[in-house]
Amino acid sequence: MKFSLATLALLPLASAYHTCSDEERNMVPKICGILDQANDAPEKLADALMNSPISAVAKEMEIPAARVLKEGESKALPIVVAHGMGDSCFNSGMKSITKAAGAKVGAYSTCIPTGDSRIKDTINGFLLNMDASVDVFAEGVKNDPELADGFNAFGLSQGNNLIRGYIQKYNGVEGYPTANTFMSICGINAGVGAFPNCNPEGKVIGGICEGITEILGDLAYNSFVQNILFQANYFRDPSKTDSDKYKKYSQLAQWENEGDDVDASRNEKFAMTSQYVWVLGTEDTVVWPREGEQWRAMDPEDPFGTLLQWNETKWYKEDTFGLATADAANKHNFESFDGQHIQFTQDELMGWLEKYFM
Repeated sequence: MKFSLATLALLPLASAYHTCSDEERNMVPKICGILDQANDAPEKLADALMNSPISAVAKEMEIPAARVLKEGESKALPIVVAHGMGDSCFNSGMKSITKAAGAKVGAYSTCIPTGDSRIKDTINGFLLNMDASVDVFAEGVKNDPELADGFNAFGLSQGNNLIRGYIQKYNGVEGYPTANTFMSICGINAGVGAFPNCNPEGKVIGGICEGITEILGDLAYNSFVQNILFQANYFRDPSKTDSDKYKKYSQLAQWENEGDDVDASRNEKFAMTSQYVWVLGTEDTVVWPREGEQWRAMDPEDPFGTLLQWNETKWYKEDTFGLATADAANKHNFESFDGQHIQFTQDELMGWLEKYFM
């Protein structure tokens, strides 16, 4: 894995995060306290994020021998990797996963961060909103000459939002290479309706979870929270998906074309990717409902009781952003592993890469 000088130069530098007004502090004091910490003690906050109950930090992997092409075999496309919440491209786990993936398929591989250091990259996974993070990620893709002719990509946890956002915003745009195959591992694709790991026994654990819990419900859907907090951007309360605030303010609602900003170009760009792979962790307790990793969702008519099949959802039946069109073209693939959030084995990852990236 490497970062090009052009990519690093475009990353958000160590500038100050938002300072809350008195009105904002009264509304979300915990979030404002986290913002203060980002400015005053960023290393401490990065470590807290990395160790929070909802973090998704990749474990280290062994690097296999690099693939040698046999006669008649074609070279694989380069690989782009995106990390989960609390993690960073600068951490040893993500470095090893990225390098192992490239060695397995015999291609260039890179993890694209959204900050210029471990601390900034980690904090931006929390305090750089989803749309802004996608824009930074896209510039990293655009300015890496190794990716100019297209790439395959996989993400871990909320890193998949960066790749999916890139696909729907930048696929086919001049100067931005096309994502060919996208593999989402424990992706926050259908959003989350809760953060169960924050209160496994009814008691909120730790300062990061206190901040997350503070914005659950109506407070998630206002311009201030949506402009700051990545996790609020994909919080999808199944009882509020028909509310005016959700449709107006939720970034995820716009991505799914179920909000006020309906844009047909999202469907067109989604169709440009050749293949999708949706990987579910069968014991995942970080994403609720975990089946959302494969596009299932709670029924708005029974939001905390009935789980719809993926082809029963509004997204699919109305093809709001292209999910059904991709299905008709046989682009969807479904995989799973027995385990907790992103706790797949190396053999499982190498098997998926061989099946879909080679």
